[in-house]
Amino acid sequence: MKSGKAHVLAIFTALFLILPAAPVLSSDSILTMATTTSTDNTGLLDYLAPEFKKSTGIRLRWVAVGTGKALALGRNCDVSILFVHAPGAEKEFIEKGYGVSRRKIMYNRFILVGPKHDPAGIENMDALPALKAISKKKAIFVSRGDNSGTHKKELSIWKAAGLEVPEKEDWYIQAGQGMLASLNLAAERSGYTLVDGGTYIKYQSNLKGEPPLVILSDRGSSLLNQYSVIAINPERCEKVKHEAALTFIRWVASAEAQALISNFRLLGQGLFTPNADY
Repeated sequence: MKSGKAHVLAIFTALFLILPAAPVLSSDSILTMATTTSTDNTGLLDYLAPEFKKSTGIRLRWVAVGTGKALALGRNCDVSILFVHAPGAEKEFIEKGYGVSRRKIMYNRFILVGPKHDPAGIENMDALPALKAISKKKAIFVSRGDNSGTHKKELSIWKAAGLEVPEKEDWYIQAGQGMLASLNLAAERSGYTLVDGGTYIKYQSNLKGEPPLVILSDRGSSLLNQYSVIAINPERCEKVKHEAALTFIRWVASAEAQALISNFRLLGQGLFTPNADY
């Protein structure tokens, strides 16, 4: 007959063999992303991440910075995937071998906002003549000035309007900060600024009463704001979670996730229009 200790040991051994093992969360189940401030500020990623986890078992962790800094994090192999909105810079990133599997996901539009009294008279103008009017009036304009996707778009519009970026002018203020901070600075200075439509709705939702900045110009093809995801090239960055990145790309471009993006609203307004070809 077995001794008492031996008998207890046998029971525990049997239980160990028949009970399912407790799930072990490996580092492969966490996907690190660098993204633009607008996907974070609006709450879109807080909304999508639990659904992604539910569908795939992968937890999404992200850092929200300007697109320029996000691309730098990708080049440095600090993240496994990007969710950004500067198509020209993204294509260069891929051409240089840093990224793969770029996929369009959604878009919204940039808008020019400013004080209600509109000192430069840009209301209902297309973006290009609106910037010309601001420049002629020397009205206060707040630039992100941070190499973000929004900043890159602003610089491209000045160029498309046939104007030099007025970096040395007193009326042109470079905030060097995120979009919400830049909007607050523009409001303080009764100035104009360029903002994506989703972040402007978020800005409105944070206010009590009428916003000090109103939409004055939302016309022109130059204001399209396309968002895409890019996996970091595993041949350059061996430690990235490439399969997890591809899983996110497939998921966020799926009919399920595209419907979630379409249904994401603040103040009763949609912030992004899905446009992945799933």
